[in-house]
Amino acid sequence: MRETQVPALPLKRGQRLTNDEYLCDFRARDVAIHNGDSWKLERLQHFEEVGSPSRDALRRGDWATALRLFEEGRDNLRGIQSDEEARGSVFHRVRVVEEPLTPYVQWELHSLRISAEYGERVRILPAKAVAAAEVDGWLPELTIQDDTVLFHVLYTETGVPDGAIRFTDPEIVDPWAAYVRNAYSAAEDLASYFERAVAPLPPPPAA
Repeated sequence: MRETQVPALPLKRGQRLTNDEYLCDFRARDVAIHNGDSWKLERLQHFEEVGSPSRDALRRGDWATALRLFEEGRDNLRGIQSDEEARGSVFHRVRVVEEPLTPYVQWELHSLRISAEYGERVRILPAKAVAAAEVDGWLPELTIQDDTVLFHVLYTETGVPDGAIRFTDPEIVDPWAAYVRNAYSAAEDLASYFERAVAPLPPPPAA
């Protein structure tokens, strides 16, 4: 993508939320969205997700079980996407990837492929496309709801969820919404990326 400068994200102007506070606020705002767009920018290459049996299977190196559990979750994903369609809520995800893929990202892309089948808009952006914008550090993990609220999602050094910082000031939210939109426009659709770069891979090691 062309942008080499990222918008400002002055942390002192946001409100720090614990992980429970973040999840509660996010869910309440999400179900209230009608005819609005939401955006997610993912940059980290490893997360320690909590409460996911499939993620636990990846930790054990049980790739077959990890994929089987994704398949068993199709009904839940179908319900989520049906609800969002009924409300006119469209969720867009930009997933920055480094190659070779980490075991986590390889696992996550299998999950996102199924989500995309039911309507989630997922695109892949190679890390080299944002390298010029990351001279001072990686892009932040962001979720932007209905173009009005931005959550800077936080993680520990080992990838464990650690809450978020919430911003509602349009002077902060609007530039980031535009930035993520541009990143989405420059990214590749997950379906084509998956067939080329993910489907041929052997099972990853435990991670």
